[in-house]
Amino acid sequence: MSFTPTRRALAMAASLIVAGCAAVGTAAAQANVPGQGISPESGTHHETNADLSNAFDSVTRNTAWQQTSKLKLNFPTYHTEGIAYSQDHIFLSAVQILEPTVKYPTPQGGYDRTPGKGIGHLFVMDKAGNLQKDITLGEGDMYHPGGIDFDGTNVWVPVAQYRPDSSAIIYKVDANTLDVHKQFEVKDHFGGIVLDQQTGHLVGNTWGSRRFAEWDLQGKELSTWENPNYFIDYQDCQYVPNAKMLCAGVTNLPQTPAAGGTSATYELGGMAMIDLKSHEVTRDVPFQKWSTAGHVATRNPFKMTADGNHLTMKVAPDNGEEGNGTEILTYEADVTPAK
Repeated sequence: MSFTPTRRALAMAASLIVAGCAAVGTAAAQANVPGQGISPESGTHHETNADLSNAFDSVTRNTAWQQTSKLKLNFPTYHTEGIAYSQDHIFLSAVQILEPTVKYPTPQGGYDRTPGKGIGHLFVMDKAGNLQKDITLGEGDMYHPGGIDFDGTNVWVPVAQYRPDSSAIIYKVDANTLDVHKQFEVKDHFGGIVLDQQTGHLVGNTWGSRRFAEWDLQGKELSTWENPNYFIDYQDCQYVPNAKMLCAGVTNLPQTPAAGGTSATYELGGMAMIDLKSHEVTRDVPFQKWSTAGHVATRNPFKMTADGNHLTMKVAPDNGEEGNGTEILTYEADVTPAK
């Protein structure tokens, strides 16, 4: 006996098939979105980054940060810049100075100082901090790596001249194969970068984080905007869902006459959340914990994750020749969400 379906039955079946395919497609897409909640500790995928925006909104000057661990790196690290965590590796960018820059009495050729000489490094470590590979990055006068970020597949590294208003190369490094790809070059010193996972565009910040720029992956500049905030200079940033950028950094302020006057400086550290759609700084908070060498902890490499209302911060403020050498410091805190 044959069965002939009605039009209504066919329509209902088609709707169920479409809905099922959409659900599968959505689940697959979510499973493959780069960088969705990768824990610095375990490298496993859970919604830590999704929690980060809400948790950071509850951070204040009174948040009780506790240092919970210290990982000593036993290889030359030079001047550390940025840090990122993949499932299997810790990535640390650093610049090795061979010849320091020297300020000109008056600007020459649009520059305020000599280019200097150096070597850009991207150190690849296992989770215990053992060096696995030293990747050299840069070309010519562009030898200064900046803050870096991991998108779930690639580590993005800007390598600039060590002077403002200069130039930079944007590199993409495959976190699994460690293959290096030169993505594009840009005019100006860019010292930090993230991949906006909503748009697929790159966002970078210039010397002193005074200006931001957005590019497509071919290097076409799509927009620029001035940083409205003068609290700190951002040194290392990360992407935060949805369409946000969390940065940390430092500014050096002159001391009082009793503490040395303008010849001595005080390091003010802090963190800021930036909305990549409105370009506004939605929250900024000072951070005054100190390293073995006496630097404020947010001086350079910085990354943060959240598990609910529990925050974990990784920083590496000390250079290889300072104090006890470069140590990756872990700070943790619990926050109370605003009611």
